Amino acid sequence: MELILKDGECAETLFDEKIIIQNISLYRFTSDSILLSRFAKGKLNDKVADFCAGSGAVGFHFFCLNPHIKSLTLFELQPALADMARRTAEANGFDANIVEGRVQDIADEYNGEFSLILCNPPYERGGFENTAYEKAICRKEITITLPEIIEVAAKKLKFGGRLAMVNRADRLAEIFYTLKGKGLEPKKMQFIRGGENSSPYAVMVEAVKGGKPSLEILPDIVNTRENGGGTV
Repeated sequence: MELILKDGECAETLFDEKIIIQNISLYRFTSDSILLSRFAKGKLNDKVADFCAGSGAVGFHFFCLNPHIKSLTLFELQPALADMARRTAEANGFDANIVEGRVQDIADEYNGEFSLILCNPPYERGGFENTAYEKAICRKEITITLPEIIEVAAKKLKFGGRLAMVNRADRLAEIFYTLKGKGLEPKKMQFIRGGENSSPYAVMVEAVKGGKPSLEILPDIVNTRENGGGTV
């Protein structure tokens, strides 16, 4: 099908010959999104959800790496980003369901539905500062918080399902505490650093619903495109 772009939009490379629609005036996906899509591993017949999906970078890149999964559903609050994700799916022939709305309002019909949930959520606490609202809510916990994401994920995962997420490294204690409080056991983690001698700026964690205590710590990733949650 012919790709039609709206004002301010461009088509960027996502994977091989696959593209993703972005808008220079809105929040654009970061390198952390790609790292998360590689950190999680898809299993045969996985039903996958992408929370706080934005324009779909995490979910779509994950799908390209794991075409054997059974289904992919993206949940995104902002209509403009959800629309770009929908048109990206159509342009690439991705079989994906795009659901527009708050993660906190995901319908009960999805309870216990997913075997894997991916999430690159807002990292920062605080207000708008000088950032436009559309960008601010992608970076700051204005419309959703870490505890809310984990609470919803615990409801939507089936027993034995996994939640794979990325967040600020200095929130690791909060992440583990909140996960365990909702019956999600951290099973794998990996720090992301911006340079060989830099402290980690982000951490990726995978937790299993009903899992037994046992944590695999992977070698740090040195990401030369580290941006602390900004645009790329």
